[in-house]
Amino acid sequence: MVVLEYCMDGNLRHYYLNQQPEYNSKIYDLLAIAKGLMNIHDAGKVHKNFHPGNILFKNYYPYISDVGICQPANKEKSFKGRIYGVLPYTAPEVLRNHQYTKESDIFSFGVIMNEFISEEIPFSDIPHDYILAENICKGLRPKIYKGTPKLFEDLIVKCWDSKAENRPTIKELYRMLKEWDDEKLNNDSEIFSQVKEWKQIRENEYKSGSNKNKSKNISIHSQAFYISKLLDFQNLSESINTLDSGNV
Repeated sequence: MVVLEYCMDGNLRHYYLNQQPEYNSKIYDLLAIAKGLMNIHDAGKVHKNFHPGNILFKNYYPYISDVGICQPANKEKSFKGRIYGVLPYTAPEVLRNHQYTKESDIFSFGVIMNEFISEEIPFSDIPHDYILAENICKGLRPKIYKGTPKLFEDLIVKCWDSKAENRPTIKELYRMLKEWDDEKLNNDSEIFSQVKEWKQIRENEYKSGSNKNKSKNISIHSQAFYISKLLDFQNLSESINTLDSGNV
């Protein structure tokens, strides 16, 4: 859905840090977010600035905001060749060529999905500068939490593939999430089995105290920015798939 009104539950990051949704709820939320993005793409537009700050919750339901900057998908170049966004969620081809496409929205979705599942803010411990932009073009991606279900891990990696043409479409994303949402309570399904394992890992973390009061313990580098700003980096490398993310 597209948001045009006040959402009292805050943005995606505020939501997961304060509401601590469980995994089955996260699958449904990701499905709803995918539906909103699909509506934008079906209208022949791209979002251009897709990040957790532009996903707002009202009554525990997510809405996509900041659609005022959406533009036709066939209008690739940004206004006057400038791009504004949040660096960790910006696709490498946008950083290099200032080209917005539906595929660049999918890259952003992959980073958002990884953050929502892991509850780890991407690249929060390093400056959001030319070096990070260059490394993103060279294949650097956020860490994937070690307990992430394999089905989700594979989908996340596909979304942030350095080659835009290898990323799934929003319809493919929606179809997979819908299938998992339908099967998440089926004891015989693969998603049920993987989520069960994830829940056990999380439970062990809470028992050991390693995952408590996360919202009070977040430390963000003074030069890491999570609001939209001008991203003006020249002479960046061509994109490659090293996928140097690792697991935490």
